Amino acid sequence: MHERSLPASPNWYCSRCSDVSSGGLLGVGAKNIIYLIEASASSCRVVGELVGHKDLVSGFSFCQHAGQSHICVSSSNDGSVRFWDSDNKALIRENAAHQTPVAAVHWSPVDKNLVVSGDEKGIVVCHWYHTGDTTSFFPEPRTIFCLTCSPHTWSTVAVGYKDGMIVLIDVSKKGEVMHRLRGHDDEIHSLTWSPLASEDILYGRLEDSEATSGVSTGDEKGCYLASGSKDQTVRIWSSAKGKGVMTLKLPYVKKRGSAVDPGVKERLWLHVHWPKGRPTQLVSSCFSGELVMWDLTRTGKQRWTLFGTSSEGQNHSRIIFNLSSVHLQDDRELLISTSMDREIKCWDLASLDCCWTLPTLGGFVYALTFSPVGAGCLALGVGDNMIRVWNTLTTQNQYDTRSFWQGIKSKVTALAWHPKKEGSLSFGTDDGKVGIYDVFSNKPPQISSSYHRKTVYTLAWGPPVPPMSFGAAGGKPSCCLYSCAGEGVILQHDPTKLSGEASDIDKLIRDTNDIKHKLSPHTDLSWKPDGKVVAIGNEDGCIDVYQAPSLKLLCSIQQHHKIINTLRWHHDHSSLPELHCLLASGSSNATVFIHDLHSVIENPPESPVVLTEPYRRLCGHTAKITGMAWSPHHDARLVTVSYDGTAQVWDVLQEEALSNYRGHVGYLLCVDWSPVDPDVIWTGGKDFTLQEWRVSKQEFTKPPKGKKMVDLREKKKANPKAKKKKASGPGGAVPVETNGEPVTGGQKALTGQELSGEDEEDEVSSTNSPVPPPATFEMQRKSSAVIKSKDKPDLNLLKKKKPRSMLPVSTSMDHRPKEDLLQDCINLASVKYSNAPPAGCVPGQGEHIHLGLFSDRQALYRMLEAEEEGHVEAGHYDSVVYLRLWSGDLEGALQLATEKGELSDHLLSVAPMAGFEVWSRTVEAFVKQLCLQEQYLKAASHLLSINKLYEAVDLLRSHKLYREAIALVKARLPADEPVLTELYTCWAATLEKDGHFSAAAKCYLAAGASFDAAKVIARKNDVSSLRTAANLARISGEVALAQSLALRCAKDLAAALDWVKAQEVLSPQESLLVHRLHLGVAELLAAMLADSQVSSQPCVSSHPWASRGERHVSIQDRVRDVWERQFGVSQKSAGHRGAGALLQELKSVESPTPTANIPLRQVQLYSSLHLTRAVLSWLLDDDGQLIKELWQAVAWFRDAGHLDVSAELCHLLFPDGDVSVCSRKHPKTLHHTETEAKAAADSLQAFVHYQHLYEHWWSNAIQIQNGCSRSAVDSSPGDEVKDKVVNGGVSEEGVCPATRLDKLDFDASLLLSEQHAACQATQRSVIEIQERLAAMVLQHSRAQGPQLDSGEKEPDTPTQISNSQGSADAGPEDQETLLSLSSKMSEHQKRLADLPDTIKMYPHPDVVECCLVLLHLSKASPSVSESLQQEAKDLLRKYGTNPSVLKASQRFLT
Repeated sequence: MHERSLPASPNWYCSRCSDVSSGGLLGVGAKNIIYLIEASASSCRVVGELVGHKDLVSGFSFCQHAGQSHICVSSSNDGSVRFWDSDNKALIRENAAHQTPVAAVHWSPVDKNLVVSGDEKGIVVCHWYHTGDTTSFFPEPRTIFCLTCSPHTWSTVAVGYKDGMIVLIDVSKKGEVMHRLRGHDDEIHSLTWSPLASEDILYGRLEDSEATSGVSTGDEKGCYLASGSKDQTVRIWSSAKGKGVMTLKLPYVKKRGSAVDPGVKERLWLHVHWPKGRPTQLVSSCFSGELVMWDLTRTGKQRWTLFGTSSEGQNHSRIIFNLSSVHLQDDRELLISTSMDREIKCWDLASLDCCWTLPTLGGFVYALTFSPVGAGCLALGVGDNMIRVWNTLTTQNQYDTRSFWQGIKSKVTALAWHPKKEGSLSFGTDDGKVGIYDVFSNKPPQISSSYHRKTVYTLAWGPPVPPMSFGAAGGKPSCCLYSCAGEGVILQHDPTKLSGEASDIDKLIRDTNDIKHKLSPHTDLSWKPDGKVVAIGNEDGCIDVYQAPSLKLLCSIQQHHKIINTLRWHHDHSSLPELHCLLASGSSNATVFIHDLHSVIENPPESPVVLTEPYRRLCGHTAKITGMAWSPHHDARLVTVSYDGTAQVWDVLQEEALSNYRGHVGYLLCVDWSPVDPDVIWTGGKDFTLQEWRVSKQEFTKPPKGKKMVDLREKKKANPKAKKKKASGPGGAVPVETNGEPVTGGQKALTGQELSGEDEEDEVSSTNSPVPPPATFEMQRKSSAVIKSKDKPDLNLLKKKKPRSMLPVSTSMDHRPKEDLLQDCINLASVKYSNAPPAGCVPGQGEHIHLGLFSDRQALYRMLEAEEEGHVEAGHYDSVVYLRLWSGDLEGALQLATEKGELSDHLLSVAPMAGFEVWSRTVEAFVKQLCLQEQYLKAASHLLSINKLYEAVDLLRSHKLYREAIALVKARLPADEPVLTELYTCWAATLEKDGHFSAAAKCYLAAGASFDAAKVIARKNDVSSLRTAANLARISGEVALAQSLALRCAKDLAAALDWVKAQEVLSPQESLLVHRLHLGVAELLAAMLADSQVSSQPCVSSHPWASRGERHVSIQDRVRDVWERQFGVSQKSAGHRGAGALLQELKSVESPTPTANIPLRQVQLYSSLHLTRAVLSWLLDDDGQLIKELWQAVAWFRDAGHLDVSAELCHLLFPDGDVSVCSRKHPKTLHHTETEAKAAADSLQAFVHYQHLYEHWWSNAIQIQNGCSRSAVDSSPGDEVKDKVVNGGVSEEGVCPATRLDKLDFDASLLLSEQHAACQATQRSVIEIQERLAAMVLQHSRAQGPQLDSGEKEPDTPTQISNSQGSADAGPEDQETLLSLSSKMSEHQKRLADLPDTIKMYPHPDVVECCLVLLHLSKASPSVSESLQQEAKDLLRKYGTNPSVLKASQRFLT
């Protein structure tokens, strides 16, 4: 196919992108192609390519099993895994099991059918080659970097991840994880298994603590695994134990005379390779291109040896990516490495020396040229920013190349050797730089100080022309360098003074030939070898031939009608002198023209001639011509290369196609004929390769021309949009066009759009042609849009629609038939130059409207009027406005825009040109327009521009943009502006309505309404809001409000038993001292009740002084102590701390009537209020008030139904049981003079005795509880008494008369008050009558039964009760009437009214109940005196009328 060739550079940053078969065939993934290279110990040769992937190849692996070693597998970023036959370069099968780019692939060394691949998402897939089946696993949700199959156990696979994790999985058990190997803390670049199936080789060398005990124990047979990571270490792992056994740190080796700084983390790829048959030796890459051989049995510096130390320059110069080894037949073991320096090297593992180096190319080959002086010296200009110079004639090293990169920094697009001076090579780059290298020295190049603005297309050496040809004989250069670039300029550089200014030859051409018109941009030039004439190609397809040195135009060749890409003169050492004047030209047409300029050059004409017919036509290529070269060995033999992907050799005189080369994938860019071998040609192209081939060995003679070609061309014509779809992928290159369409903007085909600014390493050719070359170009064209990368959006999709034309009517006139357009030119010329224009031709009107643009101003105005009419009809008023603006009618433009609602910022900005009035009017109109579009802020800002501040504020306020309105007022108006207060108030009201209370408060504060601010915060009614509101009111001087809010807050906190915070809330305000005293009492009461376990509610926070006190100290004593110590209130304090003032304040506090629904916490607060008043009365020595308040405190608990708590409070108040003793600590005995106080004291004392009575009975009853007989239980007091006993806090269960009772220790006669007995009996009768009346009403309503709503339930219980009670009272014969009941009721009420108030106000315990209990006690013991018993019996007879009481008292009264 081809002789020698330089392949594309292997892909970077892939864990296994190259592999060697057992037969010595190396496969390397480069871009989306796999190159197959035959490798031996002495040489290498590219033997073919595997083409088909649509994206970068990411992995490649040969099958290492006999009989199948020619089968290989590859993976790619396109998500596919492909199986290939490397012998006939054919695809066997493609698997698309992955959804994302595949990161690695490996063919199992144990199972000849198993291939394992892993992708970036972490999915591992097993492919079975013989059946085509696949199975997927997902061992870890991490990004896979590499994987490798075990060489000993078919089911074990090691997977390395981006985050440093390594996992061993068993693919026979659904990808189950066997071990997770943790130790690396950065990307795993490579994994390799030891070739030995055991773990005993490193015995005694392990850094592991188990080293002494041998390595693997038990049945499991392990194997070592080596890993290389970005963290600069190689680790050896035991697969049996699943842990690391050795860590190797990369050595910092000296490089180019300077030591590597360990602190600098340089670029590193750490690949590891364990060669077969060398279980103790491991090869790894190192920093910046060194290779290291590790001896795992040694330690320290002896452990590693560097490759290539025997002579200079053997090593790679940049990091190494892949290593693979092979055992050849001659028993030599080779290691092959690929690197970032774009070289593939082969090493002898025995000597560690480099056997050969194969250079590779990392970009398009844009230029190639043989030196005319140094035989066989070939220079290449490549898109990877480097020049390669290859000595193609050396015998010992076939690939003797040198790379030049200094001073280039961009793609090398043009080269030219100096015609006489050996080693002098000029170059031009993509960014417009021109320079000259001396390839035999190590000096950096000389760079011309004159840069081109665009890509350099062509360089040529030729004789100097003015101004450089002037000057003394010694001063002028013998040879100048000419450069032609994309902007269409040709510069002449003086090679001896590159720092001087280069001259543009267009000036000389104009001066010599007296040219006034614009010259067409130049795209190529070629000097005739004898230096007499120069041919210059132009963008319009015309070729001009000039005579040196004055550059007089000899002739103009007008045969091409597209951009000229290449020009070449026939060599001048031909035997036929008439051939010396042949000029070959190639353009973006596919035809090559040959011109014979013999007559013009030999006999220069007076004035330039125009040639329109070529001497020869070479037809056959199907796309644009990019390069050509005449054979130096033959007469009139030419080779041309084209975008059709082929190179064609022609016999020019016969116009005959001799040979067609189709070895490249993608289009060709450059060609040169070998200077030493007439049969050899070199070509370079888009596929990053340079290829050497023989003319005589090609099977085709003509370029491919199939049906596909014709169809494609037709399709393209029919669908011009297809062009737009081309998009370059990652740094990709797209042909400017492929079938002879013009190149826009004068870009030359050779280096048009291909010169993308991306790194060319990433360029991906998109061909997916099968191997037979004929299809190459069709496929190329089909998918010339390079694969789009996932990350970059398709730029074409982002392109905006073409803007609407401002002059559509006249523009459309330019799209008429060709004849009409030509007639326009005649008409315009007649109007401009002749006095009598053609009849009916008025530029700017009717048929000739578009000519208004090319005639006078009146014509233009006529044209604009017609255009305006068209726009109005179409509703494009904005265009009408702009046309009026352009013609100077500013006011009209603004008027129209206002009417149509088409005003814009731009129109507003030009409005002041029409005067203040117009501008002001326009602003107001624009404001209305903006308000309709709901752009209120912008509208307000425009009002400011005409100083309408209040209107702007109103506008903002009316649309509820209060924040902005306030900012505006504060920025522009004085602080006392009433508008501001109004705004704050409005905003606050809105915020309050929406529930944003704190924001509303800020507005009220800013408006000076602190009262409203505090009120609005308090609306939330939680503790924090109330506290804040109180503080705010206090700070802003709203004293009354502050007090009421603080009280509300404190009460909420007290109800929640958060005593400390409650005191804190009140403490800032002196005037609330009495409430603090109240809360102190409440806290003490709660604490003391909790101590006695009557009420145990969890307390949130409390003061230390409320902790458990002595049991016998009364509560009022403790209160006085606390007040004195904590609050400074005592008998001596005066002023606002005086007891009188405090009591007065506290009297104003309301206290509700006790009911059973009030929770205990609240009851405690109300009771403590009375306690507080009592203690204050004590401080004032007001005994009457003191006893009344104490009575109230106790009554609160009793009336709210908490009888046990009420009893406990009596204990706390009177530890001795005597209510006249108020305090022992501050000796105080009460003497009451007024009747009310005395009644209160008696009531209190009676309740204290009542509790003692029950305690007495209860303590004696317990002693004989177990020996109690049934009859005793039966004779216990009746139901009613039982009920009261239980409610009195004493359980009735098991009560029996005691056998022995002590003497009563209190005066029980107080309990037997006749007045109270009468009062209670009357009250009971009233309740009874009320119940009977209720029952009667109910019976009456039942009698009216049908009127009851079906949904209502009839209450039944009260009826049953009243009936039973009624029958007990009176027999069925004398049922009372409503009237008799009513009269009884009024009688009882009158009796109640006659009783003294004190008896009703300060009641005693139930007298009848007390009589029964006393009589029970007297039965069991003599503790109750006879007189007392008699009194009890009398009272029972008189007042014990209730049936249940009668039943209970029977045994005592009979």
